[in-house]
Amino acid sequence: MKALRILIEGWVTSFRYPAFISGFQPTLPVPPLSTIYGIISAAKGDLVTPKDLSVGYVFSHQGKAVDLETIYELSGLQGKSNVIKREFLVNPEIYLYLDDLDYQEYFKRPYYPLLLGRSTDLVSISEIKEIELEKQKNVKLGKTILPFGLSGAFGTIQALPTHFTNTIPRKAVGTKPFILMNQFFDYSDECYYDAEKDWGVWFHK
Repeated sequence: MKALRILIEGWVTSFRYPAFISGFQPTLPVPPLSTIYGIISAAKGDLVTPKDLSVGYVFSHQGKAVDLETIYELSGLQGKSNVIKREFLVNPEIYLYLDDLDYQEYFKRPYYPLLLGRSTDLVSISEIKEIELEKQKNVKLGKTILPFGLSGAFGTIQALPTHFTNTIPRKAVGTKPFILMNQFFDYSDECYYDAEKDWGVWFHK
């Protein structure tokens, strides 16, 4: 199958656990699908959901650290500042795979600034390439989120939405359990394979 592979790079990022409202804010080890569809929507300038596009991705970073961050807690028209500890990932890198080649035009000239994780986590596009993916068995697969129950996959299990609505307030859609797989494992069943990178690509539909 022909696919689009897009390399996205940034300086720092942090993916919030939905269950943590205040206090120490750990980061998810890999971006959730809602973050991926958010960045695609920003590039296109319109809402993109799993009904429009299938995606796969491989995510890596060069380390993890903790920083102090000022937040503002609002209650009606009143607000107060607070300081929390937030975990973040250094030098994030995503190889994003799309099954619609037309989307390369959106990433060549993004409609909105492309952000990853928080509103301050600006990223850039380093490469856009059309590639051929073949289905293959016995590949290394991981550094992404995978469907709960996938044979051989392991890691933290977390309920996450696939995307959000573009209404005010936004609503989470398609919430279901995923495996947060922050390393590769040997996958014996068939999936798409990127021969240049020597890894499997799991497409979410």
